[in-house]
Amino acid sequence: MTAGGEAMSATVVLVEDDPVIGGHVIDGLRRHGYSASWCRSGREALASLVEADVDVVLLDLGLPDLDGVAILRQLRRLRPELLVIILTARTSDIDVVVGLDAGADDYIPKPFELSVLLARLRAHLRRGARRGSADPAPHQIGGLTVDPVARRCVVGTRELSLRPKEFDLLVALTSRPGSAVSREELMSEVWDENWFGSTKTLDVTIAALRRHLDEAAGGEGVVSVAVPTIRTLRGFGYRLDPPRSS
Repeated sequence: MTAGGEAMSATVVLVEDDPVIGGHVIDGLRRHGYSASWCRSGREALASLVEADVDVVLLDLGLPDLDGVAILRQLRRLRPELLVIILTARTSDIDVVVGLDAGADDYIPKPFELSVLLARLRAHLRRGARRGSADPAPHQIGGLTVDPVARRCVVGTRELSLRPKEFDLLVALTSRPGSAVSREELMSEVWDENWFGSTKTLDVTIAALRRHLDEAAGGEGVVSVAVPTIRTLRGFGYRLDPPRSS
């Protein structure tokens, strides 16, 4: 990304069955410097994305052949490193949460302006480009170790598989254990300093992190490991509390 905000070199796959929306988005992506291709069905998308060199997937949830959430879950299993932004006309809280919980990094409700989509895409790519500047020192809190450089998260002796935003959020919290961190600060640090719109994606990512930590600390066949707790600070944000000494 240049200082002037021009598009980074990124390969984007749009999964959208609507010919009007699809044509408009593909044309806009290409005009702004992205290498963009278009899949018109879920089956076509899954077949093409298994080994394709892709940075971003823009996924419509309302596809005619396969359920978008089911496609998203398969993509997460096949390509956990992909940045996935869902495009959805399903705007109820439960539908949005289901999409984010299935592994989406963000969502954009339909109808949307192309300028909004492009701005949100630039925000995610800017954040991804800055990952190399992370603190090189691993963060160790109780039985949890987070290595920002190697992008590894270990609970006891068990390594966790986290989505990119889950890992970035955990780095942000473990870098200042015991300190209250506002929602705005986390959105700026983990997503982008110019972020706008809903912060629901933050809440869903926090919930996913809690599940990962709880399962790793006391899952079946695992010796109990002391891990920090992510506390919700109503009206403010979150705090990572170190485990209490026994």
